[in-house]
Amino acid sequence: MKALSIRPEYGMAILNGTKTEEYRTWTTKYRGDLLICNSAKKTRGAVAGHALCVAKITGIEERYDGEQKYYAWVIDPFEEGGSYWIDPLKVKGQLKLFNVDDRLIKPAPFTNPFSKAGEQWYQEKIAPLIY
Repeated sequence: MKALSIRPEYGMAILNGTKTEEYRTWTTKYRGDLLICNSAKKTRGAVAGHALCVAKITGIEERYDGEQKYYAWVIDPFEEGGSYWIDPLKVKGQLKLFNVDDRLIKPAPFTNPFSKAGEQWYQEKIAPLIY
């Protein structure tokens, strides 16, 4: 699966559904499932050095902030057929897009991460890894 390293606090925001776009200075033709890998930088309130979810990239919009051009990578919501949580996977990040073996990625056992089952799973699997 294609993967992208991002800052841990941004990875947590994607995981929690509050960040629905990832901003980059570069674009790609790739669309589809993208493993979100939190970088190894220890950041309070975040999990470092792990992949926690798969974001479905549905589009990339070119934008301009008045000074420079950038790209907004649009992330599908966490629902059946869209983005999804995975068992935490220790991953060493890289620059640009990189590949992670699909066999290592284990989807969480629910489709709605904001359900009771999702909340319980979060407390068991994710919360202990938070710095």
